[in-house]
Amino acid sequence: MPQTDAPRTEAAPRARSRWTALGASAASQARLRWWTEIPLILLVYAAYTAGRLLARGDTSGAVDHGLEILRIEKALYLNAEHPLNRLFTREPWLGIPADFGYASLHYLVTPAVLIWLFRSRPVRYRAARTWLWTSTFIGLIGFTLLPTCPPRLLSPEHGFVDTMAHYSSYGWWGGEASAPRGMGGMTNQYAAMPSLHVGWALWCGVMLWRHGRTPAARVAAVVYPLFTTIVVMGTANHYFLDAVAGVAVMGAGLLLTPFVIRAANRVRTLLSTRVPWVTGASGDESSAIVSAGCQTSAGERIPRQRESRPGPGTEPGASATDADDSAATAAR
Repeated sequence: MPQTDAPRTEAAPRARSRWTALGASAASQARLRWWTEIPLILLVYAAYTAGRLLARGDTSGAVDHGLEILRIEKALYLNAEHPLNRLFTREPWLGIPADFGYASLHYLVTPAVLIWLFRSRPVRYRAARTWLWTSTFIGLIGFTLLPTCPPRLLSPEHGFVDTMAHYSSYGWWGGEASAPRGMGGMTNQYAAMPSLHVGWALWCGVMLWRHGRTPAARVAAVVYPLFTTIVVMGTANHYFLDAVAGVAVMGAGLLLTPFVIRAANRVRTLLSTRVPWVTGASGDESSAIVSAGCQTSAGERIPRQRESRPGPGTEPGASATDADDSAATAAR
């Protein structure tokens, strides 16, 4: 029925989310370069690490927060940490891989997904990366305002075992934290609420689900966040509500991402008018004309002299685009 098909066809472009449209707009305004992305990512991670270390609360307050979370979970029958922690402590074949996963996967999987998006989905990359960073900084605010003692650091009477200390002879970490041996004092062990391990894993899952094209990517999109949630509780590094808070932080970051992108675009536009090298010498990457007869494409660094030869059916002085349009018309 033409009456119904036409509206659907017209409505299809409007079905794109505002977040995706802003990401595509941002990507088109500034071409991504790996030599600028890597230092930027390292700078953000260094700022996050430094902020995380500075967000140290008093130990008694952190313990009180941890016990309060535990009381809430028990009242709501959400206390899954105890049975998982007992299982991981009793079964080394589960506990040791879980400790390795907790200590390393977020350092490997998250950058791998970022690189994959950068190479294969450049239009989506900027919005996805901004979402990840925005959520991470929201989590840093949580560490500052609510320092929380993880289950593994509670007194033994609460029934938790620090599996990373229990299995420390099998890994590179020591008995203090998931950091390398001797560097436990360089981490903030009371930065448990929210769980960014879970938040980052959820981000990776969403990216794999939305942009992966294979069944394996879809399976990994579901398995990895679930695996991470189980691991952070079984190793006694986080409460279940920490994981829930990690999901909530990612949701808040997703809602704020369009505003962050829009603000970044405004700042970039402002800088481009005052500092030309921010967006290139010309200030407009879409312009291919360098001088009379010299053109350069987006992937060329040195302009090439090109002659505009008029094709059949074009007038002298017509542009190359006009010649292409004329040729296409003649072909019809």
